[in-house]
Amino acid sequence: MADTTSSPHGVVRHGAYPEITWPAVLVGYGIGALIALSIGYLSLKLGFSIEGSELAAILGFGILRGLMGRNSIIENNINQTIASAVNGASAGMMFSLPALFILGYTDFNKPLTILGCIVGGVLGIAFIIPLRKQMIDFNRLVYPGGVATATILRSPGAGVRKAWMLLGAAAISALVHLATLMTGVENWNLGAILGMPEYMNGIWYLSLLTVGTAYIAGRGGFFFVVGGYVCYWILAPVLAANGLMPDAATLEASGTGIANYLRLSLFRPVGIGMLVGGAITGIVLAFPLVVSAIRSMQSAAKTRSSVSRDEMPIQMLYVAIVAAFVVLAIVAVLSVDEMGIGRGILMAVLGTLWIWVAGIILSECIGRTNWSPLSGMTLIGITILVFVASGLGDRATVVASVVVGAAMCVAMAQATDLMMDLKTGYLVGATPRKQQIAQLLGTWLGPILVMGLIIVLHQAYGMGSEKLPAPQGQALASVIQGILGGDVPIQKYLAGAGLGALLSASGIGGLGVQVGLGFYLPFNIVLTYTLGTIAREITDWRLGHRWGEDVGIPMAAGLIVGEALIGVGYSLYIVLAA
Repeated sequence: MADTTSSPHGVVRHGAYPEITWPAVLVGYGIGALIALSIGYLSLKLGFSIEGSELAAILGFGILRGLMGRNSIIENNINQTIASAVNGASAGMMFSLPALFILGYTDFNKPLTILGCIVGGVLGIAFIIPLRKQMIDFNRLVYPGGVATATILRSPGAGVRKAWMLLGAAAISALVHLATLMTGVENWNLGAILGMPEYMNGIWYLSLLTVGTAYIAGRGGFFFVVGGYVCYWILAPVLAANGLMPDAATLEASGTGIANYLRLSLFRPVGIGMLVGGAITGIVLAFPLVVSAIRSMQSAAKTRSSVSRDEMPIQMLYVAIVAAFVVLAIVAVLSVDEMGIGRGILMAVLGTLWIWVAGIILSECIGRTNWSPLSGMTLIGITILVFVASGLGDRATVVASVVVGAAMCVAMAQATDLMMDLKTGYLVGATPRKQQIAQLLGTWLGPILVMGLIIVLHQAYGMGSEKLPAPQGQALASVIQGILGGDVPIQKYLAGAGLGALLSASGIGGLGVQVGLGFYLPFNIVLTYTLGTIAREITDWRLGHRWGEDVGIPMAAGLIVGEALIGVGYSLYIVLAA
């Protein structure tokens, strides 16, 4: 691609557009670190993640074009590819490693786990690269997130304006959250003012991050809201009307109020079951996509000789796969002292196979629907590893399974992220090989940052606490306890799993998981989330979808970034001051 247009400084550039450059790489690392910390924090607070490519593209324009005067959209595409690769570890690790902290196994080998997650990321990328032509060029999968990012990249002037709006909203969100932390007022009991019964739990969480997340999700978060309202404004009144509420002695023994008692003893375990049942059903329903992907791989084998020079050499990918598998086997063997070589190699083999299968499924799902059942794939993958590692003792079984499982989860996240970014590159005229190199360049940093974030937040608040619910980690920990024969409410889990499975079988992508999160999370978060959902509906109705994309979403992203950075910084202050 040639550029013969004048720059803002009156200099005419001839030849290829800048693409994979040092400014793009370094800015990508900086933005990637920012969004990995922000979205990682968000994942622990709300139980789900958001895709970081659009946010990286907006900030990239603000820096590369607004501050540095660089005009190449494919250079910014490399920036957002690296940044989203760094962020790939946030969902991958946040859906798995918190389970170790919740279960009390905090003495696992953290440097080894980081290495495993880096290697897992490389493995996921290597497995998915050969499918690029079939999934993007030939099958023409939509990849809505990739299309949205390409739209931003094609509007460089608008990108700079969006960056300023994002930064302004981030400053407001940071100041508001800092005020709540300094005053200790993080909730507002509006229900008590209005005279609502305590079991209806009319407490609002003072969080602009939650509002921003809901605005970005739009109607996609509607059923999450529904789940919370069903619990406290339908089921709780029904229980009260039928005299099924706990008595005063029970509440006194539990040391909590009636609303929190209902959440801990009923709604949360049912919600965990719904998360598991909904995610597994979503995977079963995705089976036709697996068949389609396998056919794509067969087609890839037939057309391999015609792969263009724009692709990475297939021999290099084979080397990456073998090397990554070897390191993953070493990680499995060294994860706990009780692990033998044979069992460790078996875990690495099964983990590698699951990365391949799950990466295909997730890439097809997100390519067609923009919905990725990553948490369900993680649950199933780690469950398989728990059975393989059983017999080593509870601690060794759990640590080995989750450490290898975290590497698998990061691999799956990197595979889906790369395919979405390759779709963006396809639309803006980028070179696939350079994007693939950029994805590999971004893989190493995320696991280091996210591991540090997990440790700091756990020391400050504790994983699974009210301030840091870590819903996906709680669900995984509960599943592991169930497998190992712990004292868990199996009947409530099974009831929730059945309900989640039925909801997900309705045809609405991820319905069981969304409603399950509404059951699981504290209702104060759900109430505040409602504000963002309503705001998105109103702006789309009165101002149009274009206003939401050009103004609303950048500002909502800023609300997330500002509060998350203050939250992480304040947690670090607590740890250092202790």
